[in-house]
Amino acid sequence: MIWIITFTAILLLPSYEFSEDKEAIPIFHQFGQLGKEVILHCHMYICTYCTFPYVEWRFNGRKIENSDYVNFNGSRHLTLAHPKKHHSGNYSCHCPHSNKTLSLTELQLGLPPEKLHIQCWSSSYPKNVNCTWDLQPDTNLHTTFLTTYRLGLMGPKPPEKCMQLEKNPNSCLISNFQMFEEFPYLLNVTALNQLGSITQLHYFFTENIIRPDPPVNVSISSVCRESKKLYVQWQPPSSWPYPEIFPLKYKVRYRKAGYKFFTMVGPYEQTSLVLTGIRPGSTVYVQVAAKEITDLGHSSDWSEVVAGHPWKPFDFTCFSNQSGDNYTMAPSASKTF
Repeated sequence: MIWIITFTAILLLPSYEFSEDKEAIPIFHQFGQLGKEVILHCHMYICTYCTFPYVEWRFNGRKIENSDYVNFNGSRHLTLAHPKKHHSGNYSCHCPHSNKTLSLTELQLGLPPEKLHIQCWSSSYPKNVNCTWDLQPDTNLHTTFLTTYRLGLMGPKPPEKCMQLEKNPNSCLISNFQMFEEFPYLLNVTALNQLGSITQLHYFFTENIIRPDPPVNVSISSVCRESKKLYVQWQPPSSWPYPEIFPLKYKVRYRKAGYKFFTMVGPYEQTSLVLTGIRPGSTVYVQVAAKEITDLGHSSDWSEVVAGHPWKPFDFTCFSNQSGDNYTMAPSASKTF
């Protein structure tokens, strides 16, 4: 369910600035909606001797002429018929004879919040849930967000605050949640600016939104005296907090240089793999993806691409371990894209 409240314009109490002759000029702050008619008023507080009904209007210091978008005909009311973004700015009205500034209106044009696109996922299960949202379309105005969550629509406890992050105001973090709950969690996001507000609800089961970050430190090494094999190893993402308690499984995809399509292998629980059947002397590109071991949630994105090639004859970097194992690895020249 979504609730929307909108306002056509808001006029705040005036502040004042002083002109060179020490007279106070009232400054008003007004908000208007893009594409909808906006009416500005000339407040003639300081011109007590101005008995004439006409004034001169200026936009950012330049005189305004009547047009299809602006209409005032010298009156104390200025109408913007179909305002666009570039019509935001300072509108001042003046006595036409003395050139005295009567009042100044700072107009900001934008949109009320209309639609929120919300996503939640857990890349550090069972520690945190991250939620982000986008306003569509952009309001062009400063917009604040109120974020709460609760277990179920009628949970036994009052809503808790989803902690917003300073580095990304369109996100929040849930740290206090229970695993394998019967009812979904409910995130409530309210977007609010000077023209209106919108509240949107987002439901999720925590186990359905598990999505690890990609594996890290992926590397390829040649296998000593094996011209058709490559050794690939990687590590779980550092954001996954308890890999021993909640292990991950991995898929590996690889392709030879010059080919478009990947060969997929896995999933595997280990963090290393020997690829076989590699063409001697070829360059191979490899990526690794992770998923929760019991298949909960979603797979991670693929890791960065790394490149390597198998062992070549007369490769003097090849060496053996103490047991003479042929799978002792000699790092190949690799590249991260």
